[in-house]
Amino acid sequence: MRYLNFEPSDDADGVVTLDAMASTGAAQHAAVLAEVQQVLAWAHARFPHSHGPLHDGMDWDHSLQVQVEDGHWHVVTLTLAASPRFADAFLARFGSGGD
Repeated sequence: MRYLNFEPSDDADGVVTLDAMASTGAAQHAAVLAEVQQVLAWAHARFPHSHGPLHDGMDWDHSLQVQVEDGHWHVVTLTLAASPRFADAFLARFGSGGD
């Protein structure tokens, strides 16, 4: 990952949140979206039948936000809510904090 650096955090219920944000110029926006696609493709392939609300027993869910600020900066935020087993597999594959 060149643009998305995921930071994990967990809550008292055992839900792990993996957050990443990239703010780039228009020229890099497609590369950021390609990284988002890579992450989501991996998640769908590795955990194909467990995407959805964690409170319904699923392993992962996601939120993707894309904004253009000041007409120039493209801000992409990807948040994954994850079970511990998803988070462990995710961090083994993608690391955190720029790894």
